[in-house]
Amino acid sequence: MMTETMMQVHQEKSVPVRDASFCVHVRSPEQFLGSALLIDKPDGWTSYDVIRRLKRYFPRRTKIGHTGTLDPLATGLLILLLGKATKAQQQFLRLPKVYEGIMRLGEVTPSMDADTEVMLRKPIDQLTAAQIESVCSAHTGEIQQIPPMYSAVKVDGERLYKKARRGESVPRSPNTVTIHSFDVLRIVDAEVHFRVQCSKGTYIRALAHDVGQHLDVGAHLTQLRRTVIGNYQVESACTLEQLITFLEKL
Repeated sequence: MMTETMMQVHQEKSVPVRDASFCVHVRSPEQFLGSALLIDKPDGWTSYDVIRRLKRYFPRRTKIGHTGTLDPLATGLLILLLGKATKAQQQFLRLPKVYEGIMRLGEVTPSMDADTEVMLRKPIDQLTAAQIESVCSAHTGEIQQIPPMYSAVKVDGERLYKKARRGESVPRSPNTVTIHSFDVLRIVDAEVHFRVQCSKGTYIRALAHDVGQHLDVGAHLTQLRRTVIGNYQVESACTLEQLITFLEKL
């Protein structure tokens, strides 16, 4: 029989953190309660889509929260908190995060990612790899970042993305975030493959947009994957499809 210690991979200040190996041994959904669960979020799902989908497998009033939003077009590590573990949300939110992504130079979109159509194009022929790497490196340390209009931030009681979809733009207060590292992995034509380690509250698409602005050609994010939160790796996470398959069998 698998012991409780064997079934959890880590413990974050008394909250057991469950990975993919735990899921295959679960005999009841209640075994997830009071713990954090590592999920590999697929493309096309919001963080709350994942929560709403999983709630049907748990008792009606079960609380499920997450520890950092991923945009629908982003994939990767999402940590869910179930039951009483939701009380530990802040300690998970504070953990640093690592992302790998691709930004396309020379194209600007309203949402700063591939979710909206390109509204401006500029030539990038004169750019060098050294220039791109230098600008990325310059966007490290403690920086002030303005949330995108296409975001879930509330202004006057309404989500910004709702205002953006009506063509509105409103002033937004900048947030202080820390970019611990911003590494260019490779450059293929207009696409810059990169890795960022950052603090909570960082918008990677805003970071890509700012790089494009500083290069004077524009840029938008075309792909993003969160690979690490604190000490937790996406390789240890259970895919949403796997988890749903396990829960359907219980």
